[in-house]
Amino acid sequence: MKLKRLMFAIGIAFAFATASMAQTYPNRLIRFIAPFAPGGGADTVSRMLAQKLTENLGQQVVVDNRPGAGGAVGTALAAKSPPDGYTLLLATSAALSVNPNLRRDLPYDPLRDFAPISLVASFPNVLAVHPSLPVRSVREVIGLAKAHPEKLTFSSSGIGGSGHLAGEMFNVMAGVKMVHVPYRGTAPAALAVLSGEVTLSFGNILALLPHVKGGRLRGIAVTSAKRSPAAPDLPTVSEAGVSGFEAGPWHGVVAPAGTPKEIITRLSGELAKIMNNPDVRKQLSAEGGEVVDSSPEQLAEHMKVELKRWAKIIKEANIRAD
Repeated sequence: MKLKRLMFAIGIAFAFATASMAQTYPNRLIRFIAPFAPGGGADTVSRMLAQKLTENLGQQVVVDNRPGAGGAVGTALAAKSPPDGYTLLLATSAALSVNPNLRRDLPYDPLRDFAPISLVASFPNVLAVHPSLPVRSVREVIGLAKAHPEKLTFSSSGIGGSGHLAGEMFNVMAGVKMVHVPYRGTAPAALAVLSGEVTLSFGNILALLPHVKGGRLRGIAVTSAKRSPAAPDLPTVSEAGVSGFEAGPWHGVVAPAGTPKEIITRLSGELAKIMNNPDVRKQLSAEGGEVVDSSPEQLAEHMKVELKRWAKIIKEANIRAD
């Protein structure tokens, strides 16, 4: 009986402590982990969200870039952080949907180790080539790749990243063999194709579109199911010659599992305000993104669906992490 009373008292004390934490939240700096290098698409979204959350919450939200292993390094760090609402993670499709299907040694479980807060945006990738490459369409890329097997190279932000998966899917669906060259982040991958170190890239639209518009790269197509409002003249890969092709990263915000529900609800509400801000929507649309805010429950379901979808794609394409 005494043990039951003790456990009851501990439970009541914990509930009051949690409620008190939520009522005073936030009262200090919040770390927002971006699991990719500065300058890339994930970094851009993280900084935009951090700025708006700082304004809305009245406490500084600071982006902490932790690149490596297709987003796994930063994601693992977030999973091990205290569940107190002072560590947030920009969740990416690479880290939570792709990597778990590619790597058996991940130090986190995408469904068990995180508390979903909200989806925020999705972005297509852009198939872009160095201007010296004599191609101007998807069919010409396929023709050149078939004529010169393993001579064309494509950069990505890392093994398991959206650019890697898009390139490998293209190899399988187009019946070609291009060589993947991974880099540590979106910006270095873009620099590789800009310098001619690789011949092409399936890079994030945020990173590559400015170079396409500036004439430093030649845009060939977007990897989404429909054309991007930011680049309406670029066809989709599917309509341009590889029927049914669709790939592109999504971004969301999560916290370590065990973060108090009251804090998750507060953050979800703040993110909904941000993602429905006309200026934010206009900015994301101009950069090729699509706002896809959600409830925590909708993000949780989305994560489960994406895990299964990428498992099927990776198996069919025989994609490997090495």
